[in-house]
Amino acid sequence: QVQLVESGGGLVQAGGSLRLSCSASGMILGINRMGWYRQAPGKQRELGAEIFSGGSTNYADAVKGRFTISRDNDKNTVYLQMNSLKAEDTAVYYCGMEVVETYRRGVYPYWGQETQVTVSS
Repeated sequence: QVQLVESGGGLVQAGGSLRLSCSASGMILGINRMGWYRQAPGKQRELGAEIFSGGSTNYADAVKGRFTISRDNDKNTVYLQMNSLKAEDTAVYYCGMEVVETYRRGVYPYWGQETQVTVSS
């Protein structure tokens, strides 16, 4: 089994910054894709940013230029640096990873437990 633990959410004023972290532990052989998703009240969960094992990244238009996703493969950790935060960034944030496990074939999705980000205007 694999566990993902998130940290770093909180309350910040508009224009401020926050850094989210998500660390995976367990029987991990490798992690193909890591991503950060968010779900605002009354809206569907959406992808904010993703990073692949080779380092390539994709961002949602809404966060492009303000958010930066990065990963530390030695620590099985993904980060989301969020700058110039806006009120509309307020949401529950989730990390997701596609994990290659040590003792079974295939790639398996795992989710973090969620962390709240609130941006006051």
